[in-house]
Amino acid sequence: MNQLRPCAGATKDSRCPQTILTSDDQTLTVTDEITGDSTSLKPASLYHYRYDQQPTSGEKPTTIHGLAALDPDGLVLVDLPGSWHAVDLAEFARKAAIPLEDARNHPANEIRAVLAARAPGWRRVRGLPCPSMAKWRKPVGIGLGIAGGALMVYLASLGMWAAWRGVSTIGRVIVDLLEAKWLVVAFSPALLLFRPALARIHRRRVKRGTIVGPYGGPYLSLHSATKLQITQGNHTVAKLRLGENPGQAFSLLLYRYEDLSGLLILDRFGRRALHHIPGLWPPQDVERFAKRHNLALAVHRVSREEYLALTKHANEATP
Repeated sequence: MNQLRPCAGATKDSRCPQTILTSDDQTLTVTDEITGDSTSLKPASLYHYRYDQQPTSGEKPTTIHGLAALDPDGLVLVDLPGSWHAVDLAEFARKAAIPLEDARNHPANEIRAVLAARAPGWRRVRGLPCPSMAKWRKPVGIGLGIAGGALMVYLASLGMWAAWRGVSTIGRVIVDLLEAKWLVVAFSPALLLFRPALARIHRRRVKRGTIVGPYGGPYLSLHSATKLQITQGNHTVAKLRLGENPGQAFSLLLYRYEDLSGLLILDRFGRRALHHIPGLWPPQDVERFAKRHNLALAVHRVSREEYLALTKHANEATP
C-alpha cells in the first residue's frame, strides 16, 4: 500500500500530526487518526511548501511547513500542516501518479497567495487532538491565575524577587511540557485580567469603524494616516500605503464565491489584489471601516473566473 505520514509538526517543537495519506489509482485519501475522519479526492497536483511567518519586532521568524492538494486551477482542496520528508513524499507522489511541486524555496508571499486561494469545500486537516478538559479548563485556569497572582504578590512583599522569577520559570516549563497554553494565566495574572478587557475594547473599536476583523486577527487598522496595517495575533503581517497610485491601497472588495468568502485589498485600478484575506467578514463592520477611512468598498458574488483572477495572482495573502 502506498502510504505516507508527516515526520514532524508544522512548526518547530510542535506536535507531529496524526495524518495518514494513502493513494489508489490517483485517488488520494486523507485520514485524521485523531478524529477518524477521512476524505478522498483526485487532486491535479501536490504542493509541498515551507515559508517564514512575519515575526514581531525582536523575534525570530516562525517557519511553517505543510502539504496541499490542488485542483486543476491550482486552488487548494485540502491543506495538511506538518513537516513531510521530501524524499519519501516524492516517492509517494511518483507511485500515486500525482505531480508534485516542491515550493519550499519559493517566495513566501507567493506561497501564502497559493494557500489562500481555496477551492469550494476545501478542508484543513490538522491531525491533532482537540483541547481536552474543555468544560472545566477555564475555571481551573482562573483559579490557578488567582493563586499564582497571590503567590507572586506575597513573594514580592517579602522582597523575594528571585523566588518570583523561579515560580514564573517553573510555570513556563510546565506549560511547555503539558502543551496547555491556557495555563499561562497561572503565571501571568495580568493576562487573566487584561485579555477580556482588551477584547471588549477591540469590539468597541470595530463598532466605531476604527478597525475591522476579530480580536486576535486577522484585522485591519490604520498604522498612521497614510498606512493600512494588517495584524495577525502579535504579528504585523503587512503595512500598505494608502493612495491612488498603482500599488497603493485604495479599495476593499468583499467577495463571495460558492461557499467561500473573503476580503481583498485593491489599488485604484483593481487589476491585481494587494492582499487577500479569506474568511468571514461581517459586511456592516467592513462598511463602517471603509467609510471612516475613505476607502472605496464593493460587495460582490464573483464567478469562478473572477475568483481565479483575483486570488491566484495576489501580491500577498494571509491564509
